[in-house]
Amino acid sequence: MKKNIHPTYFPESEFVCACGAKYTMGSTKEKNTTEMCSACHPFYTGNERTIDTAGRVEKFKARQARSEKVTKK
Repeated sequence: MKKNIHPTYFPESEFVCACGAKYTMGSTKEKNTTEMCSACHPFYTGNERTIDTAGRVEKFKARQARSEKVTKK
């Protein structure tokens, strides 16, 4: 490797998630922040968070129910 061109590596860098979880791993920054981690991400927790904007979820569910009724006849 060439000398004096690579950033400083911090093997004990601290990562802090928005949920409050803290992790230690290597990085080129001493302190890092993240919005999601395995402690709060819906894929890992199994909790689905649906953000309903202007009733779109209800509209979708209503269309889905109507289409199921049509296909069953």
